[in-house]
Amino acid sequence: MKPLLDTPIEYLTGVGPKRGQLLRDELGVATLGDLLWHLPFRYIDKTKVVTIESVRQDPDAEGQYMLFRGELRNLEMLGQGHSKRLTAVLRDQTGKIDVVWFQGASYWESSLQSGKVYFAFGRVAFFNNTLQMAHPELELEVSDQERQQLAPVYPSSDKLRKAGLDARGLRKLTASLIEKLSDDTIRETLPGYVRAQLKLVPLREALPQMHFPKNQQQAHQALARLKFEELFYWQLRLVQVMMRRKTGEPGYVFPKIADYFNDFYHNHLPFSLTGAQKRVLKEIRTDLGSGFHMNRLVQGDVGSGKTIVAFMVQLMALDNGYQSCMLAPTEILAQQHYLALSELGQKVGLNVGFLSGSIKGKARASVLAQLADGSMHILIGTHALLEGPVVFYKLGLAVIDEQHRFGVEQRARLWRKAAPFAPHILVMTATPIPRTLAMTVYGELDVSVIDELPPGRKPITTKRYNDNYRQQVYQLIEEQIALGRQIYVVFPVIEETEQEDLKTLYEGYEKLRERFPETQYQYSIVHGKMKPAEKDAEMERFVKRQTQIMVATTVIEVGVNVPNASVMLIENAERFGLSQLHQLRGRVGRGADLSYCLLMHSYKLSAEG
Repeated sequence: MKPLLDTPIEYLTGVGPKRGQLLRDELGVATLGDLLWHLPFRYIDKTKVVTIESVRQDPDAEGQYMLFRGELRNLEMLGQGHSKRLTAVLRDQTGKIDVVWFQGASYWESSLQSGKVYFAFGRVAFFNNTLQMAHPELELEVSDQERQQLAPVYPSSDKLRKAGLDARGLRKLTASLIEKLSDDTIRETLPGYVRAQLKLVPLREALPQMHFPKNQQQAHQALARLKFEELFYWQLRLVQVMMRRKTGEPGYVFPKIADYFNDFYHNHLPFSLTGAQKRVLKEIRTDLGSGFHMNRLVQGDVGSGKTIVAFMVQLMALDNGYQSCMLAPTEILAQQHYLALSELGQKVGLNVGFLSGSIKGKARASVLAQLADGSMHILIGTHALLEGPVVFYKLGLAVIDEQHRFGVEQRARLWRKAAPFAPHILVMTATPIPRTLAMTVYGELDVSVIDELPPGRKPITTKRYNDNYRQQVYQLIEEQIALGRQIYVVFPVIEETEQEDLKTLYEGYEKLRERFPETQYQYSIVHGKMKPAEKDAEMERFVKRQTQIMVATTVIEVGVNVPNASVMLIENAERFGLSQLHQLRGRVGRGADLSYCLLMHSYKLSAEG
């Protein structure tokens, strides 16, 4: 007899073939077990109804999620085509709020009933002093008993809602399933002593509680159990992968340190290595001599000296008869690495090559020929290194800058170029990340940290401002330019979209010109829609100090090295990811001068922002 949770979803009361197919297609829910693990992403606490007037008088209400209870009136479909929308008014005993649906307007028009009392949950906004809520979750008031519960809200879709499987419909199906569960339906996965030590509830209690908790405490208990389970087995899998690599995946052995490394270290090293750099090199050398495959992450802030460490590891490979490559996510960053490493390589007689999609014809053929016959020692480039025609004579080491930009399949294509073993892997990242978190996120990697800056480097002063302080920010920029310094101004988009109210690059450029007129200041403009040659020309002008202000999008997050640049102004900083902000900040602070990273944000800043 088939276990209950393996039963196809169609056999649950209220589903049937048509809804069953929709659940498979839209949510990947094919069995009763899949439905049980289709967990809510939040709850509507029906005990926390607020009055419309209290929200109107709350200056901090803008952007907050609120639950109202009121009578729905004035349902009306407006507009045509893409501008079609459904509007209505929700009224309680204290006032009214306008509600609107731009998506799924026809579905909501057919399912809502004017004159009925609804619970409405959504994000509050003010428009022309009118209280509004777009795309609220609406549910008919049913009973006092149901109102006291935490109502789960599940991921859904427009197609499911049209089939009656909105939040309420999924809730009914899940409740029907949970009624069928017995004590032995859900198999426990954790030993009793682990649950006791960590005070985790049994899985047979956690899953039903996750769907229908009686209170917030039950919801937290269930979530804690399921979070632990997910992270525990993920970590266990990563430990298995690491142990297999360290004991079961042979790698090329680099036993010696010889002429290339010693010549560079004793005669050509441009500066003394920090203690952290020496420690990391020692850790890497131990890996390379172990006989097993190295897979190591080197983390260090921009300017900490990761590139020189990577170059010296490549010299270790050469001393043992192996080629190496360095893979970068953008052509700009790859070019930057090529310029730096080819200059270093010349000092010890290395042939360092460059390959990207823009290298064509005879130049490309020459690189490929030298790589295949072994006369090219190091190849630096972009995704172009992964292509079939790129054949190494003897690849033993691959350095990857910013691994999160490369997919698993892309990396695997590179590994296959080093048969019979995979090349040793050295991954570099500039995003500061605590060691314990790095071991979680990069669980298959060993982690080395360069936690010292070279002598003379000053910490970058990082501050955040909203628009009230814009003139103060401009004053600082003016002072820095007067001292002979240069400025980056970064915007998140090029052209404004209907969805995002962002300051665009060109709009921001015009405003900057009002404060810093072109009669006195010179500008460079760089963005992703420019041709590579145009981009390079603009960057070159900035490098040569022909311009004082570079207006750009995030294409410069892995851009050129300009030691004279002392201010990084990031507009709409809340729109960037943490990794991007760290990368952008790393564009300044490359010289001996005090540098600044200024984060401008809007007044409406969420807790996450």
